[in-house]
Amino acid sequence: MQPLEFIKFTPRTNCGECGYAACLAFAAAVTKGGENPEKCPYVDVSQLGDEFSGANRGKDGLEGVGKLLDEKDLALVAYLKKKTSTIDFAAAAEKIGCQWSGPEKDSLLFHFLGRDVELSHDTVLIEGQEVEDPRDQILLYNYVHFGGGDKPEQEWIGMESLPNSISKVRTLRVYCEERIASNFTEKADLLIKCAPKLGAILQENPEQSCTAAFFVPVLPRLPLFVLFWDEDKEDGFPAKVKVLFDQNVMDFLDIESLVFVCERMAERWVELAQ
Repeated sequence: MQPLEFIKFTPRTNCGECGYAACLAFAAAVTKGGENPEKCPYVDVSQLGDEFSGANRGKDGLEGVGKLLDEKDLALVAYLKKKTSTIDFAAAAEKIGCQWSGPEKDSLLFHFLGRDVELSHDTVLIEGQEVEDPRDQILLYNYVHFGGGDKPEQEWIGMESLPNSISKVRTLRVYCEERIASNFTEKADLLIKCAPKLGAILQENPEQSCTAAFFVPVLPRLPLFVLFWDEDKEDGFPAKVKVLFDQNVMDFLDIESLVFVCERMAERWVELAQ
C-alpha cells in the first residue's frame, strides 16, 4: 500500500496526535517505514490487512521514514532548481529584495536569518559553505520561485488569519513558539542579546504589553514580528511567544514554507544562546 492509499484511513486533519506533523507523514511512516498504524487513534486497524498489524511492524521504521523523506526532499530540490533555471536573476532580484552578483556568477545575494546567502541556478551557499540540509535549499529556491510581490506593509496578523492554515497553527506553536518560550523562560536578557545575530531588531516601544518584541527580517521581503511574554510566577502564567506575519506574506511563500521558516528561526535563536 502506498502512502496516498493509506492516508484515506486517517482523519486527514494533521492533528499531530500520532506524533507526526501531518497525516501524510504518518502514512509514509506506516507504509514505508514500518510504523505502527495504531499510533493514530482514529485509524480502524480492523480495515487493514495483516501486514499492518503491530506484530509485523519493523524495528527500523523511523530510519526508513527518514530515508524516504530525504529522497523526497532531494527530488523537490531538483524540481525547484529546474523551475528556477529559466528565471532571469538580474531582472528578478529587485522584486524579491535581493542583489544580483553580476553576469560572471549570475547569482542572488541576500540574508537568511542574519547569514549571507549566495544562490545560483545550481547551488546554495550560506556563509560560503554549501548547504547540506535539503530543506533549506527547498525554502530558498521556493522563495525565489515565488517571484515576490509588493513590499511588506507591516500590517501584522497571526497564522490563524492566513488561508488554509488551520492544520499548521499547532505545528507553528509546537516547533517555534513553545520552543522559544521554554528555552528563554526567565532569560529575556539572553533572548535580547542573541537577537542581533539573526538580524532581529528589538522594538523599544511595542504596543503590546509584552516583555520584548522583535522585528525579524528572516528573508529580504519576509519579516516576522515576534512577541515574548516571560513567565509570571505570581499569576501562574508560563512564558509565551506569538509570531505574527505581514498580511501579504503569502505573496512570497506558501503556508508549509512559512512554518518551516519559523521552525528554523527558533532553532537558530536557541543555538545562538548555547
